[in-house]
Amino acid sequence: MVQVRREMLFCGVLLVFVCAGGGRLASATPMSPVEIDQVKVQGEIGRRIDITIDNNVLVIDVEKDFIAPFRQRSREGGYIGLGKFIDSLVRFAAYSGDEKVLALKRHVVRETIATQEADGYIGICIPQRRMWRLWDIHEMGYLVLGLTADHRYFGEKDSLEAARKLADYIIDRWSVDPARQTDGWVSTYVATTGLEEAMLALHEESGDPQYLDFCVRHRKLADWDTPLIQGRWGNLEGHAYYHLCHCLSQLRLYQIRPVAALLNQSRRTLDFLLRQNGLLAPGLCGYHECWHSNQQGFYKLGETCATAYLLRWLDALLQIDGSSLYGDIMERAIYNGLFAAQSPDGRRLRYYAPFEGRREFFRGDTYCCPCNFRRIIAELPGMIYYVRDGGLAINLYSQSTATVSLREGLSVEVSQETDYPNTGDVTIRLKPSTAATFPVALRIPRWCRQARLAINDDEVATTAAGGSFHAVTRTWRAGDRISLHMPMRWRAIRGRQSQAGRAAVMRGPLLFCLNPQRQEDLNRETLKLLRLDPASMKLAGTNDAIRPDGLRCEASFWKPEDYNAAGPANVKLTLSEYADPGCEWTYFLIPSPETDVLVDDELAGCDIPF
Repeated sequence: MVQVRREMLFCGVLLVFVCAGGGRLASATPMSPVEIDQVKVQGEIGRRIDITIDNNVLVIDVEKDFIAPFRQRSREGGYIGLGKFIDSLVRFAAYSGDEKVLALKRHVVRETIATQEADGYIGICIPQRRMWRLWDIHEMGYLVLGLTADHRYFGEKDSLEAARKLADYIIDRWSVDPARQTDGWVSTYVATTGLEEAMLALHEESGDPQYLDFCVRHRKLADWDTPLIQGRWGNLEGHAYYHLCHCLSQLRLYQIRPVAALLNQSRRTLDFLLRQNGLLAPGLCGYHECWHSNQQGFYKLGETCATAYLLRWLDALLQIDGSSLYGDIMERAIYNGLFAAQSPDGRRLRYYAPFEGRREFFRGDTYCCPCNFRRIIAELPGMIYYVRDGGLAINLYSQSTATVSLREGLSVEVSQETDYPNTGDVTIRLKPSTAATFPVALRIPRWCRQARLAINDDEVATTAAGGSFHAVTRTWRAGDRISLHMPMRWRAIRGRQSQAGRAAVMRGPLLFCLNPQRQEDLNRETLKLLRLDPASMKLAGTNDAIRPDGLRCEASFWKPEDYNAAGPANVKLTLSEYADPGCEWTYFLIPSPETDVLVDDELAGCDIPF
């Protein structure tokens, strides 16, 4: 009877939801990602995946840190992140096929399900503190998500059954008092971050409408319209991680039913990031977990959870809207902010990755940021290749291979040969299952003024301006190749807001900064007073301490006493990639902020695509 009642309620809610209607984009899903188990990645993205598996996931004390609290169920609140850990394990196992990862995944899932009580509860809390105490719903929601992913990728029926029982536990208790707020100092939205994402995934996997009904009727996902609030105060309604997560859930709902109003929050958020100074040079956003737009870069800057959800949200926008802008932001965030949240050997992770001052690694392997970092790293293979307009689209450039199904009876094997992001040279090799006509779309980043493309030894040569997907449609045959050259010039990016009068150093998607420990005779007290000669930037060899063949930049600076910059800038310093753990300074004073040598950040002020 309960199930029948829920389905009847769902039908009524969905009817109202559908009738709300509104306009749609021209195409609901113009780009479909290629699944992670069809992609293999090398290059720096592949290296980060591998070291996360080998030096982090496989060396964690899973029994002590993750499983034991769920067996004991003795806490009055708190957070572990087991569901996020399971979600990352599932994806790492599906991507790698590594037997050690597969065995660990099976073990963790089995032991987690063994802790499930008869009423469906899986968690760490004593009975009288369950559901409404921080962060119990948050924990349960991601457990639903991780267990659902195990069924999606491996067809594990026990995992799906456990996910449904846990989801039903949440729905049953919420239904008793739907207006109740979670206990604690944050809003219910923040306290339940990830819940709607999990329920929509479970709806998709199980086909059961009650989980969609819960999101629409109880959580009022379609009605969520909270203004973007800056600053850390009150009940954290300006929390960037929750906000991006909720935007993502609305986009997931949009993919089920494309109602135009579901795009409003994402549109406003993108406008804030690009046109109101919300996005920072490393591709990060947020200060002390919350929105800010003053471009400051010290202390608790760029929460890793927010970075992970920024990437997921951009990927969802890319699937819905198809604009290359999302890929431009994605690569900026990946190569800088995301990779700076991990030590070069992969073992240690960060909660924040500021661009001014010293960075700290997070203590321990549990909690939100370490677990969300593992999840997004495991998802990166699915952000490289997409199916678009019946053909292939390449969003991220990295040494890689993939098998892509374009339509019934037609697949294509694709590979990239490149040392990107060291250079912008990429050779793309294609092997369709049969000769066929279809488009191949390549993202030309906004930092590239004009790219050059050649097919099969200049059989066809063309140029493409930055800031779009450039599509080549022809009859492709096995052995065809595309040679893509994207010139990488040094850019001195003009600082904004609190960085006015300063410049940041970029080349391609990479941001460079100063690690005082790598300089000789550098006086820390004068660091902020040195002034950059924007015309002096050049490559200075490689730095394997950050990554294999990592780049170094040599630049000249004027001493503080050379106030008029009348003579040559004779202080030479070496800048590292932003992922250098010891980087402390990113924006540098310049003699004249109005000089033509400086350029505006190509991502700032962009028109919103939808």
